[in-house]
Amino acid sequence: MKNTIVIENPVELALKAIESATSYQEYRELVSAHVQNGSSTGPNQTEALTQYTLLNDSRMRRLDKTTKISDTIVENVKEFKGNQTWLVLTESWCGDAAQSAPVINRIAEITNKINLRIVQRDEHPDLMNAFLTNGSQSIPKLIAIDTLTNKLVGEWGPRPSIATEMVNSYKREHGSLSPEFKQDLQVWYNKDKGINIAEDLTELLK
Repeated sequence: MKNTIVIENPVELALKAIESATSYQEYRELVSAHVQNGSSTGPNQTEALTQYTLLNDSRMRRLDKTTKISDTIVENVKEFKGNQTWLVLTESWCGDAAQSAPVINRIAEITNKINLRIVQRDEHPDLMNAFLTNGSQSIPKLIAIDTLTNKLVGEWGPRPSIATEMVNSYKREHGSLSPEFKQDLQVWYNKDKGINIAEDLTELLK
């Protein structure tokens, strides 16, 4: 008798992950604890990942204080009539996640109709593999679930739309991302101040 391989529905994987997910504040405390311990989230522990975690903790601490959402987007979010859970896959060492997570949290804080939950990518491989980006386990990945119907509304990530085009354009010309380009991308994030991220996220609320 052959064993039957059961492939779980992506939404069911997301709903299961939500049960053990943490709040944004709990995730921030987790990252800060790793900084204190000289470690990072995930099974792989290297000096580089530890340094990225240290940098990202500082980055998120700054963005948690300085991120502002435009009045237009605030009004759009407040007018949202539905209910969604935003499940975000991330890791402490991810630079794109450090730029995006504080903005995602700030949007979710505007209304009680968005429930933000955080999970670590490497603790949920099946879920991550169900929500790949061009075949890659890229993070952050936001999965939006309608809280009332448990249906997938949409997904976002790993980068805002403008940054995605910057990355795709660079890859078309050079094949892979150079350290210099990655630094330039962080400069773009700092100049954009989360505007593009916030604009993208409001599209999930339509």
